[in-house]
Amino acid sequence: MLAQIQEYQNLDQFISSACQRYGDQDAFTSVGKTLTFAQIDTLAEQLAGYFYGQGLRAGDRIAIQLPNVNQYPIVVYAAFKLGLVVVNTNPLYTPREMLHQFNDSGAKALVILADLYPKLAGIIADTEIEHLVCTGAADLLLDSSEAVSERGVSWHQALAEGQGQDFPRSSAHLEDVAVLQYTGGTTGVSKGAQLTHKNLIANALQTKEAFGDRYHDASEIFICPLPLYHIYAFTLSILINTASGNHSVLIPNPRDLDAFVNAIKPFRFTSFAGINTLFVGLCATKAFTELDFSRLRLTVSGGAALTTTAANAWAKTTGCSISEGYGLSETSPVVTLNQPGGEQIGTVGFPVRDTEVELWDEHDCAVADGDSGQIVVRGPQVMKGYWNRPEESAKALTADGFFKTGDVGIRLDNGAIKVVDRLKDMIIVSGFNVYPNEVEDVLVSHPAVFEAAVVGKADERSGEAVHAYITVKQAVDEKELQEFCRQQLTNYKVPKHIHILDELPKSTVGKILRRELRDDKA
Repeated sequence: MLAQIQEYQNLDQFISSACQRYGDQDAFTSVGKTLTFAQIDTLAEQLAGYFYGQGLRAGDRIAIQLPNVNQYPIVVYAAFKLGLVVVNTNPLYTPREMLHQFNDSGAKALVILADLYPKLAGIIADTEIEHLVCTGAADLLLDSSEAVSERGVSWHQALAEGQGQDFPRSSAHLEDVAVLQYTGGTTGVSKGAQLTHKNLIANALQTKEAFGDRYHDASEIFICPLPLYHIYAFTLSILINTASGNHSVLIPNPRDLDAFVNAIKPFRFTSFAGINTLFVGLCATKAFTELDFSRLRLTVSGGAALTTTAANAWAKTTGCSISEGYGLSETSPVVTLNQPGGEQIGTVGFPVRDTEVELWDEHDCAVADGDSGQIVVRGPQVMKGYWNRPEESAKALTADGFFKTGDVGIRLDNGAIKVVDRLKDMIIVSGFNVYPNEVEDVLVSHPAVFEAAVVGKADERSGEAVHAYITVKQAVDEKELQEFCRQQLTNYKVPKHIHILDELPKSTVGKILRRELRDDKA
């Protein structure tokens, strides 16, 4: 694997060589527009010219806040051409969340969906962002568009200004940071995992190899409903599919199942990426069950546990099995994957190539096979560390290169890994991470709330649901608190249920006992 990685100096070479090799092949489709690899590469060249002309230089951070539209890969590839560092940003973020991520990363440039500009307007003066490009979902269907504000330029203006602009190609090396992928921890503070060029190229090669004979170069039509700002979809579509000359069909809003089905109906798709809730929802949608699945041979799942019910429903509907994998933002992300066609439902499969997975006890000693322990990972896909957080990095990464995931697993007799629990209190709602402390901080900022504790509980639809337990200083109802949270938190972080207690369970030193609340039947 090392020799394969070293064929490339950086991600620019990795991507640009593929765009040249597969130039006439369809690359990305979104909102009814398909672009070839040559077209994508040409637009990325123009955008890179614009950013270079604006003074951006290698190592500067550029934030991207877009849904699944064709502009996303164009911006990423433009950044790679210049050696910029990509900061993937959730379009659903509130202004408070945006402000933290932009300031923590020190982003100098931002490409944002025009519809999101009102959220940005109130905070941009408090950031280091100097260059703003606003784009609409339909910009690639139109010949021109207007500037959104005096602080930003339109998509077409940026391309026009960048056309013909010379710029030095990226001289980034494999150990340089390419992406800041924001994640969280037990503190609830969102922090940037530093993913290097080597990390991302390695994981693209590892994962592609793990797909085996279900995945081929220049012949796949891959349905991608998962958001590109999430490392799972980013690696699949932005890296693996492009490097392999395969066609990614991007779905901007997978929650609209009718529109989803209409978007993929014209394609005899061969591959599909999803999560448990999406598989369940699609299999219950009549129009989806009537599609042509005759060429579908690879379905992958990650981000949340795959249930036997979902796997069986998918196999019955499509005739294709689901290969569940396991990974994290800090591991670029894939650590393990079930062999397509030979899956063990209930496990996350086997480590991908050149990846060591061990299970450690509380003293960082390996446990026996069959015993549970913290999952720790060492491999070329493991991050460099957390951005500007040396103490957090030291806690997560050992001196000999193992990353402590905070997840608890078991190694079965045949070597497959089963994830059984989490050391962290993180909640996973439909594949998205929710950190209790962040929600608690918002709740206790309400004048009626005295204390708050947030936990996740099993939910049939979303895997887990956010439950908040509070004590109050004055009367307040659940709906008022939910609306208060909604103003400051992305929707999936808003508590689905809020329980008012006389007091919260605490240890003798006053620490709130979240485990007791998780065990509560309310």
